[in-house]
Amino acid sequence: MKKAIPVSLILVALSLVGFVFLQVNWVVNIVQTQEQKISFRVFKGAQDAADSLGKYSAAAMRLRDQSLTFPFNGNALPSIKVNQRFSESEVNQIIQKALAQNEADKYKIEYAITYGQGSSGIPEQITPNFAALAQQLVTDSVLRENTPAQSFPIDARQEDGYVTANEFLTVFIPDLNSQAWQSLTWILFGSALLTLITISAFYLTVRTMLQQRKLSKIKSDFINNMTHEFKTPLATISLAVDALQNEKVQGNKEKSGYFSGIIKEENRRMNKHVETILQAALMEKQELNLRKDDLHVHDLIRHLVDNFTLQLYDKSGEVVMHLNASNDLIRGDEVHINNLLNNLIDNAVKYSKSDVPPRIVITTTNSSKNLIIQVKDNGIGMSKESVKRVFEKFYRAHTGNLHNVKGFGLGMSYVKDIIEGHNGKIKVDSTLGKGTTFTVELPLS
Repeated sequence: MKKAIPVSLILVALSLVGFVFLQVNWVVNIVQTQEQKISFRVFKGAQDAADSLGKYSAAAMRLRDQSLTFPFNGNALPSIKVNQRFSESEVNQIIQKALAQNEADKYKIEYAITYGQGSSGIPEQITPNFAALAQQLVTDSVLRENTPAQSFPIDARQEDGYVTANEFLTVFIPDLNSQAWQSLTWILFGSALLTLITISAFYLTVRTMLQQRKLSKIKSDFINNMTHEFKTPLATISLAVDALQNEKVQGNKEKSGYFSGIIKEENRRMNKHVETILQAALMEKQELNLRKDDLHVHDLIRHLVDNFTLQLYDKSGEVVMHLNASNDLIRGDEVHINNLLNNLIDNAVKYSKSDVPPRIVITTTNSSKNLIIQVKDNGIGMSKESVKRVFEKFYRAHTGNLHNVKGFGLGMSYVKDIIEGHNGKIKVDSTLGKGTTFTVELPLS
């Protein structure tokens, strides 16, 4: 199991990297293909437009301009320029029609019709941005690579009564890469969405695997802790029962009472453990029913402090109470409120330093709507990581060389659930080696 998870994570990571690489490579290839397709369609349309602009007849010209005369010296007709034969709007219509026939009318182009080819050609008709773009292409090599350009001759020859001049249609496709991306918007969006879904699926898979590994470790720790917590009282009860069966003990009421008390106390401990586990199960199912009544929290605190007197006496410790709240009345479940306060004080006692007498300070104050209870100790404290995770179920803070602290890691999770069940809040401040302070806020009745 330990080896399988790292190997699985490596394979999953490699699969994800491979998928992303292939997806990126596919996107690059499809954009390049689209650029080639756009260039082919635009230039094919431009070629068709150049052919259309080169065709006219003498009869058509006479209809357009009655002042024109055409001396037929043999078959020769005068060379008449495009701007003499077509208006600017007619030229644009011819070009757009040719582009539409080649499915290229949705792409942005800049064009010019010149008498003569290249820089020496005389512009006859030109789009507004053509000149500025042509000037930029002279000096900007990057822009030139992303702006395909091609010139198409409006052929100067006589054929079947049609005459064309020595003119050229030059077409630029500005910012071809961006146009290719824009034309593939939905395909690229789908690809990005698929990639995101795949990455999310991989992430959830990895997180689930790590959580399963963590839960497996938690389960093992819980079983070990539970075994220890039940084994110790059972062993004690077994010894006490054996002692009670001794004839000398049976004849001594004092010793019989002592061992009977041990059995009763250990039985109470086991019942408490069982109750803790059952409460955690109820919390997990959200089936815990709170029976709320009016409670005076100061009375509960005083009673609990009395219960810890012997434990603190053994450690030469003390509890200092500053019950300053003028109003300590809340609506709460007495059993669970008592348990959560007991857990906070019990932790302060358990996690005390071995060489320093525990000093626990319990303070109560009021805010406008809440009763604020603060339990502060001078114990071993917690690291920042432990502070972040102290309310996690089954989490137990690392206690270094302190081996006498046992439990299931359910206490603080239970405390948080009970406080939230009463619409309250809890926060913790702790410094490793200096102590911990828990602050609880509960709504006043």
